[in-house]
Amino acid sequence: MTKLTEWIKGFSPEPININYTERLRASIGALIGILITSLATYLIEGNTQTLPYLIAPIGASAVLLFAVPSSPLAQPWSIIGGNISAAIIGVTCALWISNIAIAAALAVGISIAVMFALRCLHPPSGAVALTAVLGGPIIIEQGYGFVLSPVGINSLLLLSVALIFNNATRRAYPHAVKSADSHQTKDIPPEMRFGFTPADLDEVLKQYNQVLDVSRDDLQTLLQQTEMHAYRRRFGEITCADIMSKDVISVEFGTELEQAWALLRKHKIKALPVIDRAKRVIGMITQIDFMESANLEVYEGFEAKLKRFIKATTTVYSEKPEVAGQIMTSPATTANIHMHIIELIPLMTHKDVHHHIPVVDEDRRLVGIVTQSDLVSALYHGRVANLRTLGLSS
Repeated sequence: MTKLTEWIKGFSPEPININYTERLRASIGALIGILITSLATYLIEGNTQTLPYLIAPIGASAVLLFAVPSSPLAQPWSIIGGNISAAIIGVTCALWISNIAIAAALAVGISIAVMFALRCLHPPSGAVALTAVLGGPIIIEQGYGFVLSPVGINSLLLLSVALIFNNATRRAYPHAVKSADSHQTKDIPPEMRFGFTPADLDEVLKQYNQVLDVSRDDLQTLLQQTEMHAYRRRFGEITCADIMSKDVISVEFGTELEQAWALLRKHKIKALPVIDRAKRVIGMITQIDFMESANLEVYEGFEAKLKRFIKATTTVYSEKPEVAGQIMTSPATTANIHMHIIELIPLMTHKDVHHHIPVVDEDRRLVGIVTQSDLVSALYHGRVANLRTLGLSS
């Protein structure tokens, strides 16, 4: 009886964990996408009485492109490659196979196989293949022209609207693929070295052996964020305000390079926040910025080059940078004063951070700075405190 109950529960829908703003965004996007696609196709094709200027599967494509734009099934190559290949296969089956049932079955089955091979799996494309077969004399007369119009035109127009609308509403599209390690080594990025590894995830996905409507990178990110959430629950709310240095040495945009370098040497630090007159962080200047700007990667004449570079020019016009703002890294990666320290881990691995993150308040004013050493110390002591609470450490 228990198994039967569990089986029946499988028919009940799971809750959709998105807010009403996102639901409205997706609905409006699909409305605009279908409207523009149909009107534009009508203008291109003219007032045809035989061939529809909008095919039904495009409605299913709209659901994917606007409601789940991060899905691997909704990416540009998926809709273009999937719909075009399915249309070609569907028309071929319609032209060469007289039995509609057999033609329909072959069109859908072969389309799925081809989409797998071309890495453009797109569920509505199965309906495109079926539409070509069930179109009857109209499709037979149109032939492979059906692939170009309306399938190709519909797909391209809907994709164009999705590209504009999704990015305008802050949904990155096409969905970005994570770049390789910025250090260009075989090591995985630091933020991925705790908990499970990418190899662990690959092995589980291999064993699962089913198509997921979420990219591997997104799945990995979700699992890592779950680990971070669990860390926060176990170790409590340790924020940037708890571990940051508050007496921050900073410079303004117009601070001379010689003075900025002197501050780095005097305080034995490697980075300086660059602030405006309202104390808002506008950039970071580091030892690496000095080295790159002065061409010090080549160590021949290092000290002489550095002295020439930081020394102020006495003339009105100078071909070299003179002040901190000219060589700073901008915009700077910052952390909010209320941010949990576990959220600093991915920030610390960014190629432009250099292990120093300015901490700002709600008005983006500089209130402190967190270094890699601060973070390591906080994580260590948080771990020890948690073990003592559990009675696992003396």
